[in-house]
Amino acid sequence: MWWVLWVLAALLALFCSLDVWYFLRAAVVILRAWFQPPVFDITAEQVLTGRVTPHDIDMCHMNNARYLRECDFARFSLYTRNGVFKGVRALGASMVVGATTIRYRRALCIGEGYELRSRIVTWDDKAFFLEQRFVSTRDGLVCAIMYCKQSVIRSSPDKIMQHLCKRKVECPEFPDDLQHWVNFISASSQTLRAESGLEEKNK
Repeated sequence: MWWVLWVLAALLALFCSLDVWYFLRAAVVILRAWFQPPVFDITAEQVLTGRVTPHDIDMCHMNNARYLRECDFARFSLYTRNGVFKGVRALGASMVVGATTIRYRRALCIGEGYELRSRIVTWDDKAFFLEQRFVSTRDGLVCAIMYCKQSVIRSSPDKIMQHLCKRKVECPEFPDDLQHWVNFISASSQTLRAESGLEEKNK
C-alpha cells in the first residue's frame, strides 16, 4: 500500500515540476518520424496533421501559445526525417531557437483540422531559417504563418549541409519578407548591445 502512495507522490511531484506532456509528445513525434521514410531533400516541405482539441483552446479557438508549441513538434519531425538532427549529433553541435515571429490570420476553432507545413527556407553562417504554416483542412486558408531562426552552436548550417550532402550546397536566396525580418533582428540586437554597453566593452 505504501509503495502505491510513494508512486503517486512521485508522479504528482513530476507533473508539478515538469511539463511532462510536452516531453512525452516530443518523444512520440521523434519516434514516429524515425520509422517514417527519410526525406533526402533537406529543403522539402513536410506536413503534420492536427485538430484543435479542448486542451488547446481559450475562448473556443486555439490559444496563441499552442501554435508555437505545435511548431516545436513539427520541427522535431522535420529534423529527424531530413537528417539535420543526425548531422548535428555527428558534428558535436546543438541547436536553439534564436528568434520567432508569427502572424495570425484567422482563428482555428475547436474541432477544426489543420495541416502544419514546415520547411527550411534558407540559412546563413549561423542559423537555419524555417517557415511553418497552419493551413485549415476545411477551406485551405493559411490561418497562421511563422518564421523561425534556428541557431546552430559549435558548428554551422553550411557544415551540416556538407556533412549530409557530401558536397558544397548553395544557400537559397532569402525571400524579401524573410530578409526584412532578419534585418529587424540584426537592428534589434545592435540596439540591445548598445544599451547594455557591450559595444563599448568590445572596442
